[in-house]
Parts: sequence; C-alpha cells; structure tokens
Amino acid sequence: MVSSNKKNHSGVKKPFRLEEIWRIRTRLEIENSLMQLALLNLAIDSKLRASDLLPLRVCDILSQERMFARVKLIQQETDVKVQFEVTARTQQSLMKWIFVADLKTSDYLFPSLRRNEQPISYSYYRSLVRSWASNIGLDPNLYGTHSMRRTKATLVYAKTKDIRAVQLLLGHTRVDNTIRYLGVELENVLILSESTDC
Repeated sequence: MVSSNKKNHSGVKKPFRLEEIWRIRTRLEIENSLMQLALLNLAIDSKLRASDLLPLRVCDILSQERMFARVKLIQQETDVKVQFEVTARTQQSLMKWIFVADLKTSDYLFPSLRRNEQPISYSYYRSLVRSWASNIGLDPNLYGTHSMRRTKATLVYAKTKDIRAVQLLLGHTRVDNTIRYLGVELENVLILSESTDC
C-alpha cells in the first residue's frame, strides 16, 4: 500500500512561476553560481527533457565564438525535431560559464565533476532543481526536471492560449498530449467555475 505522503509527491511536477524564476536567478547571481545559472536559463529556454538537455555540447549552441539564437535538435525520446530559442540573457550566462570553465567546443556544456567525459547526471540535475525550489521557500517534492520543461510552456500558454504553439515548442506529436501535459482542461474549467457567480 502506498502511503498518502508518497502519493502526494508523485506525479506531474509543478512549473515555476515567473516571479519564482526571477528569485532563483537573483540568488544564483548573488552566489556567483555560473554553471547553475546557465543551466537554469537554458533549461527554461529550451524546454527540453533532461535526456536531451544534459548531453548538449558547446558546439551545439556555439560556433566560432558566436552563440546561436536558435537551435534545432532531434529529441531522443520521440525522434521529433524541435527548435528552441536562446535568449540574450541565456546567451550571456552561457558565454560567461563557458569562458570561466574553459570549455572546448567538443566538451559537454555541463560536464560532470566526478565522471570524466560525461555530463552531469539526471539525479544531480534533479537535486539542483529541488534545491532551487527549496531555497526560495517552495516544497522541493513538488518540483523536478520536468518543472523546467513545463515552466516556459505554461507561461506561453497563459499569455497566448495557443495550444498549437505550445505543442510545437514541446515537440509533441499530438495536441492532446500537450493538453494533458499542461493540465489545460482542468485549469480552464476551474477558472470558469471561479468566475461564475451563483
């Protein structure tokens, strides 16, 4: 039998809200955590699963010391091509991290400190996301690597209500996957219900 405590913490992880992202960014900037700041920014911009984000190499986002504004990638899990933006803020944090870490074009963007020629692990990435949540007073059990994938997608949807755009950004093959992923139907029903005065 699954304990109620465990049941509450499993399942879909929450996206971060915009103000929470800014609080995390500010904290990482104050702490001068260049790698974590670059990882946070790229994870939000790319909306990639950990399996696609962590294996990225410097050459995937940079050529002749020039950062790409857009990157194309074939997702490992679905074999579907996606394209994502690298905003000016993310470019700046990545350039700073690459320079300070003295990364070569063939190096992983986020190399493991413990394992040679390997990127940081999924479990380490997950622990970072949970610590970001915890450090700003959120319940870390409600956040994980998919929180990073969902954050910008939910912000785009909230601003545009364009489910097709979000589907393309996430590289989903079916729109109903995107609807389920964002929890759109439930959210819309709750908003309608709240605004209905009986």
